[in-house]
Amino acid sequence: MLGQTDTTPGSYPGIIDDLGRRARNAALQLATIPSETKNRALHGIANAIDAARQVILDANSEDLKSAKERGTSAAMLDRLRLDDARIAKMSAGVRHVATLPDPVGETLTQWTRDDGLEITKTAVPIGVIGIIYESRPNVTADAAVLCLKAGNATILRGGSEAFRTNRAIETAIQSGIVKAGLPGDSVQLVPFTDRQGVDLLAGADRYVDLLIPRGGRGLIEAVTKAARVPVIKHYDGICAAYIHAEADLKKAIALVLNGKTQRPGVCNALETLLVDASAAPKLLPPLADALLDAHVELRCDPRAADVLAPRPVRLADDTDFRTEFLDLIIAVKVVNDIDDAIDHINSHGSRHSDLIVTENADAANRFLAAIDSATVYWNASTRFTDGGEFGFGAEIGISTDKLHARGPMGLRELTSYKYLLRGNGQIRGC
Repeated sequence: MLGQTDTTPGSYPGIIDDLGRRARNAALQLATIPSETKNRALHGIANAIDAARQVILDANSEDLKSAKERGTSAAMLDRLRLDDARIAKMSAGVRHVATLPDPVGETLTQWTRDDGLEITKTAVPIGVIGIIYESRPNVTADAAVLCLKAGNATILRGGSEAFRTNRAIETAIQSGIVKAGLPGDSVQLVPFTDRQGVDLLAGADRYVDLLIPRGGRGLIEAVTKAARVPVIKHYDGICAAYIHAEADLKKAIALVLNGKTQRPGVCNALETLLVDASAAPKLLPPLADALLDAHVELRCDPRAADVLAPRPVRLADDTDFRTEFLDLIIAVKVVNDIDDAIDHINSHGSRHSDLIVTENADAANRFLAAIDSATVYWNASTRFTDGGEFGFGAEIGISTDKLHARGPMGLRELTSYKYLLRGNGQIRGC
C-alpha cells in the first residue's frame, strides 16, 4: 500500500478493510488476464528488483541492525539477511516463474452426459490470498509472484523484523506490475506490524479467500484461532534422519551434515537423528564426530549417550525430540529397529520432511510408505524440500496440512476449480 505511512491502532480496521476491498477488485481483473500479460509483469518485477538492489540492501541493513540490537539469534539473522547473491536469486526466481506453465484455465477433467450436456472441470484462481509470515523477506517476492501468475491478488503481512526490507521489495514489485498494465493492488503489504493486523486479516472474510501463515508455531496458532477463512498451515519442520542398519556410513555423514549444518535456521533442516541399535556402535560415533566438528550440540537419549561416551553431549528430554531448534543443535536417539524409527517419527515429528539412509531397498520402501509426512526421502537430503528445488520456481510455503495442499506449494496449489457446463437446451426431468 504505497504512500501509507501514518498509522495508529484506531485506523487499523479501516486500513485492512481498504486493502481487502482493493485486493478483491484486483483479483476479479487478474482472473481473466492472459498468461503473456502476467509473464510480462513478472519480467517487469524482476527488472525492478534488480534496479532496486541497493535500496533493498540499505533497508535490509537497517532491519539487521535493529534485530541485532534485540539479541536475535544467528540463525534468525541468517533468515533475515539479504545480500547481492540472494537478491539476484530472488529476481532469477521471478523470471523462472514466468517460464512455468500457467495453471489457470487448464482442463482438469471433462465428460459428456448421455443427453449431450458437456461438463468441464477447469482450474481457476483462488481469489485473494493473505500471506502472514516472519523473518524471511524473500517470501515477499516469492508469494507475490506465484500468486500473481496463478491469477490471485495478495495481501502480505510480514514481521516487524523485516518491515523496511519488505516495503522496499513491495515498492519494486508494484512498479513492475503497474508498468505491465496490471492493477497495482494485485500485491499489497499491510503497512503496520502490530499483532492486531494478524487478527484483522484473519477475520477479513468479506474479501480474503485463503490465509497462508509462515512462521513459528505461535504465529500459526494465532492465525488459526482468529481465522474466519480457510488456513493452510506451515507448521514446524521437525525433520528426522533415520540411519538404518544397512546404511552407507560415508553417505550417512554427508546427508546428516548437509541436512543439519548447511542452513540450520530453515524448516527443512534436520532436527532429529535416529540410529538403528544394531549398528549404533559402528555408525553413531563417526556421525557424532562429524557433527561435533561442525560445532553441532548433541542432545542424546541415554542409549546414544552411552555409545558416545566420553564425548561432550547433553542428555535429552522428550521435549528435545519435539523441538524445531533452528540452530546448530540436534536430538539423537538409538532406536530398536525400523518399526521403532517409524513410530518415533510419526509420533514426534511435524509431518514435514523425513529421511531414511539405507542400501536396503525393501527397508527404504517400507519407510517411504509408512511415514506420514509431506515429503519422505531415501538417501537424499531433506534440504530438497523447497519449491525451487522441486522445479516450482519459487514456493508459497511448505504445507504440513493434508488439504488442500501438502508439501511445497507452487502455482497449481494456488488454484481452485469450477465446473463449466455447456448445453443445447437440456432440462432436468425429475
